[in-house]
Amino acid sequence: MPTSKAEAVWEGGSREGKGAITTGSGAVAVAYTWQARFEEAPGTNPEELLGAAHAGCFSMALAAGLTRAGHPPTRIRTTAKVKIESQATGGWKITNIHLDCAGEVPGITADDFQQAAEGAKKGCPVSQALAATDITLSARLLA
Repeated sequence: MPTSKAEAVWEGGSREGKGAITTGSGAVAVAYTWQARFEEAPGTNPEELLGAAHAGCFSMALAAGLTRAGHPPTRIRTTAKVKIESQATGGWKITNIHLDCAGEVPGITADDFQQAAEGAKKGCPVSQALAATDITLSARLLA
C-alpha cells in the first residue's frame, strides 16, 4: 500500500511567524499563519486541511459501503467542521469534528442511508486515526 507524505515548514515565532504546507503529490501548496488558525484571518490552517481529508475519506468510505450494499450513490457531499479550543491547562485541542453529509442514492431508504453513514463514520481510516476526538454526524438522503 502507498504511503502518503506531506511537509510543513514554519519560520519565526508562533504569532509573528508563517508557514507553508505541501503535499508529496504537489496537489496542495498553501501558506498558513497563527492568525488564520486562531483568529479567523484569511488563509488556511491545519484544522481546515484535516477537515478536508476527513470529509474526503468519509465520502469515499460511504460510497464504498453503499455500493457493496447494492446502492451505488449518484453523489455524496460532506462538510467537516473541525473545532479547536484553548485548554485551561494551556495549549490547544481539537475537541470535535462534525460531519454533515447529504447523499443522492437511488433505491435506498433514509434509515438504510443513515446506517450506512454511521458505518462509514466509524470505519473510514481518518475517523479511526482520530478516534480520540468526538466525531458527530448529520446525514440526510436527498430526493
